[in-house]
Amino acid sequence: MKNIALLAVLLVFGLALYSGCASMPQRWPDYARSAENKMVVIQEKIGEGLKTSTLTPDQSQSFLTQLKIIRTDYTELRDRRVYRGEWDSLLGRLDTLGEEINRALAMNSRIEEPRSGDRIVALQRRIDDGRISERLPLKEGREFQSTLDSIRRDYLRMTEAGRYTTHEERADISRRLDSLETDLNRLR
Repeated sequence: MKNIALLAVLLVFGLALYSGCASMPQRWPDYARSAENKMVVIQEKIGEGLKTSTLTPDQSQSFLTQLKIIRTDYTELRDRRVYRGEWDSLLGRLDTLGEEINRALAMNSRIEEPRSGDRIVALQRRIDDGRISERLPLKEGREFQSTLDSIRRDYLRMTEAGRYTTHEERADISRRLDSLETDLNRLR
């Protein structure tokens, strides 16, 4: 009986000691690695969104500023012993920022598919093929080429580096490409 009582006391004492150690500040290397990975993914999403014009420069700058604040907090946590709750909070902020970026990417994703640049290339090939095979009369070929050149100039001006394009501009290019494509389809 004394052995059972002694075992129970040791068990209670062991649990108390274990729970006390678990709640003490310590280093959390797994949490640090997880935070680093999330920050890299977020950085890549922002860069890709800016590169594809899915995110505006202002949105990208806002997201980068938020990420910089979180990165500063991360550096402070990484270098000292802290409670696990502080890491949970930081990881939650990273998750929230990631979700905001995903929403912005989804909301700003391009309407036209395929992209206007791809459509311009495809229409150029069709015009060239029509001219080479002589299915496209000379006069119409020149008119189509002139129209496509005009659309291409406007598209290039619209997409020059660092310039934000409006929905109306993208819709106008898409509409003009649709019209040219319809005209080309009539001559088949």
